[in-house]
Amino acid sequence: MYFPVAGIEVHPIIPPLVAFSISFFTSMGGVSGAFLLLPFQVSILGFSTPSVSATNQLFNIVAIPSGVYRYIKEGRMVWPLTWVVIIGTLPGVFIGAFLRIHYLPDPKNFRMFAGFVLLYIGGRLLRDLLARKNTDTTKPSAEEQFQRLIQQYTSKEGYGNSLPKAVVKKFSLSHIVYEFYGDEFNINAPGIMALSFLVGIVGGVYGIGGGAILAPFFVSFFGLPVYTVAGAVLMGTFVTSVAGVVFYQLMSPFYPHTAVAPDWALGFLFGIGGFTGMYCGARLQKFVPPKVIKWIIAGCILFPAIKYIFGFFS
Repeated sequence: MYFPVAGIEVHPIIPPLVAFSISFFTSMGGVSGAFLLLPFQVSILGFSTPSVSATNQLFNIVAIPSGVYRYIKEGRMVWPLTWVVIIGTLPGVFIGAFLRIHYLPDPKNFRMFAGFVLLYIGGRLLRDLLARKNTDTTKPSAEEQFQRLIQQYTSKEGYGNSLPKAVVKKFSLSHIVYEFYGDEFNINAPGIMALSFLVGIVGGVYGIGGGAILAPFFVSFFGLPVYTVAGAVLMGTFVTSVAGVVFYQLMSPFYPHTAVAPDWALGFLFGIGGFTGMYCGARLQKFVPPKVIKWIIAGCILFPAIKYIFGFFS
C-alpha cells in the first residue's frame, strides 16, 4: 500500500502490528510508544520529513483513549496532576512544532536531536534503577504494597473493585497532595508546570507529546509511583497531541514544498494497533512489578538513542 504524504510503500498489516507490540509494553509506564514508533518510521520505513512528527501525534490521538479508560476505571488517574501537565505542556508543543518545521527539517540533524533527547531520558531512568539497589528496603514502597495486594486478590472474584485508589488530598496553585496505599505524595505544582513546558517543546519537535520524557521524570526525580502517573501522563499526551496535529495541519499550506501535515492513513493504521496494545498494557500493568516496567522503558529508550547518535557521526 502506498502512502503519498509519507512517500513510502508498506503492507497495511505492518503498521498496526508494530504499534501493538510497542504500545503493549510502553503503556504500562504511561508512555504511548510514539518515541519508539518514530525511529521505526524514520529508519525502517524511510519517512523523515516534518510530517512524521505530525503522524506520530496522530497515532497518539487514536491509540491513547483505550489506555486512559483503563486507568480511570481502576481509580488510578490523578486528575490534578493531569491538568497541571496539560496546562504546562500545551504552549511548549506549539513552540516545538514551529522549531521542527523551521530549524530541523534535515533528517540527519533531526536524528541527532532525537538521539540526545532519548539518551538523556534513558540515562536518567537507568541511573534511578541502579541507585535504588543500594537504598534501604526495610519499608516497602507504595508500589511494592500495591503489588502484594494484587497477588493476594488475583485468585479472588471481583478483586478489581477492592484495589487501592489514588486519593487526592489537596489541590492548589502551589501543591498537589495525594495518597496511594498508605503513602502520601506532595508535588510542587509550579515545578511540574515548568518541567511540562520544557517537555512540551521537546515533544513538539519530536512528535511524542512529551509522555516519554515526563513519565521517567515523575518516577525518578519526583519519586511518584509508576502505577499512579501512567494515566495522568497518557492523558496529557493525548491532549497535547491533538493540539500538535491541528497546528501541523494548519501550517501545511504555508509550506507547499515540504510535507508538514500528518499522513492520515498511516497514522490511523498505527493508531489502531496502538489502541489495542495500549488497552491490553494498561489492563495488565498492575500484574507487572514496577522495576520490570522501568527496565523495559529504559531499554527501549537507550537502544534507538545510541543508534541515532552513532549514526550521525558515522
